[in-house]
Amino acid sequence: MTERHASADLPVRYVAGLISYDGTDYHGFQVQAGVPTIQGALETALVAFAQPESRVSGAGRTDAGVHARGQVVAVRVRWRHTVAALQNAWNAHLPPAIHLRRLVEAPEGFHPRFCARWRTYRYTVIQAAGWGPVRAPLTDRYAWLVAQPLDWAAMQEAAQRLLGEHNFATFGQPAQGESTVRRVAQAEWRPAESSLPRLDPYPGETWVLTIRANGFLRQMVRSLVGTLVMVGRGELSVAAFEERLAARERSLAAPPAPPQGLVLEQVDYPDQWALWSGAVGPPPEESHAGGMA
Repeated sequence: MTERHASADLPVRYVAGLISYDGTDYHGFQVQAGVPTIQGALETALVAFAQPESRVSGAGRTDAGVHARGQVVAVRVRWRHTVAALQNAWNAHLPPAIHLRRLVEAPEGFHPRFCARWRTYRYTVIQAAGWGPVRAPLTDRYAWLVAQPLDWAAMQEAAQRLLGEHNFATFGQPAQGESTVRRVAQAEWRPAESSLPRLDPYPGETWVLTIRANGFLRQMVRSLVGTLVMVGRGELSVAAFEERLAARERSLAAPPAPPQGLVLEQVDYPDQWALWSGAVGPPPEESHAGGMA
């Protein structure tokens, strides 16, 4: 029997995976010609030892430089052995910046993006006021260092204006033909907790924005963070922030915050698509909005 015929006899497995990655050296999730991407790295690793029958699809098309702790992917692949063996083999061929945390059999009809109910992103800001131009090699890859004092209470008040259903055209671009309306279930700033001892005050206060929505427009989270930091600097009032949200005018958003502070934290699915413990979110209205950020 030829190798071609032998591979055709292998069963096709439809699997879903939970992955994390450091996006610093990648041009986002989605495959692009001539540049490294997360999707491209996943597919290159898979084809090295198995026979994929589809592209690797993802729950969110993260931008260049954006990280993930809870990205969800799915693929059809011809594979004779267990799913656990597939996970081990895939991880063995992946670059160090990408790790397949879990892999399970996926039910027919499941799609990582279109079946998602909620997506949660986190953005980390370090206020390094008083230090002038700053660099922090241990945090620069995963946070935005802001050299000006920030009013966290005002930023929190502005973030609360995002809750509920709004048209977010001011803060992001949809895929062609998509609506710009999204429902936000959580938007709050909190100081970051650390188990490490503070040896000196550098690099300053660290706060994290957690935002959970049924979908995100392209660059929506980073544009929101950039505009919320304007509020924190006193350059924009909370009322003016709310007016910009209502205006639906893209030019009114601040430039997007740097990508390295953003992490795709979690993707939640309705009960029928729950793939692993913790994958099911609370029970608000169903939605299948897009997963860009």
